[in-house]
Amino acid sequence: MKKLKQLKKLIGLVVICLFAFSLFAGCGGGTTPPSAAATTPTSTPESTPESTPESTPEATPDNPATDDPPTELSGTVSTSGSTSVDKVLNSLIEAFRADHPGVVITYESPGSSAGINDAAEGAVDIGLSSRALKDSETGLDAHVFALDGIAIIVNNSSTVTDLTKEQIAGLYTGEITNWKDVGGEDGPVALVGREPGSGTRDGFEDIIGVKEKCLYDQEQTSTGAVITAVEANPNAIGYASLSALKDTVKKVTVNGVACTEETVLDGSYAVQRPFVFVTITGKELSAEAKAFLEFSMSPEVAEIIANAGAVQPR
Repeated sequence: MKKLKQLKKLIGLVVICLFAFSLFAGCGGGTTPPSAAATTPTSTPESTPESTPESTPEATPDNPATDDPPTELSGTVSTSGSTSVDKVLNSLIEAFRADHPGVVITYESPGSSAGINDAAEGAVDIGLSSRALKDSETGLDAHVFALDGIAIIVNNSSTVTDLTKEQIAGLYTGEITNWKDVGGEDGPVALVGREPGSGTRDGFEDIIGVKEKCLYDQEQTSTGAVITAVEANPNAIGYASLSALKDTVKKVTVNGVACTEETVLDGSYAVQRPFVFVTITGKELSAEAKAFLEFSMSPEVAEIIANAGAVQPR
């Protein structure tokens, strides 16, 4: 009997131990070991459009960079040639440099033939001629940037108002030596012209048909000097660029047509010639020289040329 009681106590003790163990296992089973928590990967936030910097496209010929300023022209353009183009050329230079102050354009005026030769030898970027190129002047390109009338001028006191081309030829070849023979006052004719090599002289003599036949009393080396000589002599006759004239001398009509911008442009005035830029065929100009040449032949300078007394060709 005593042994039976001891057995019951032993069984009760075992049951209590098993119950306690089951409780401990149930509580401890829901705990995550620290090492397991440390190995749990964390999520990486996805990038958003706001956090991604925009890429800037590179400049290409088809897609130039819009925020880069244009390259400013800078350098020197050398020119040489006709004295007759002086007023028109300097007006163009002034307008061009207003937009391109870094470009310096030099101008020497030894005459058309010398300027053409300078261009041919590469001594200047652009030659300047007040006549068309001759057949012998090869390997060169002619760029006509203006048309100019060659005015026949007399002293302001002269009573002569109109001459035919034939009368002008007669005066310059010595066939007519007195003004009374062409409607003027009695007095000897004083012939004033330009020096050999002048584009104005070449143009005048070609148009009038007196090449190498003129009996000049004075051969001047510039348009301004011709005008001054005629202004000073009541019996003088001369020829000069329309663009250079002022009221110090008088223009006579030729075959009844006045020398004006309008008659030069429409071709009704007979004594006219081109103003020409001369460059070497096939030789690439500097960026500055090319820009000036293109500017001087663009429609936008028509008014500038007209204000200088010449006409832009159509």
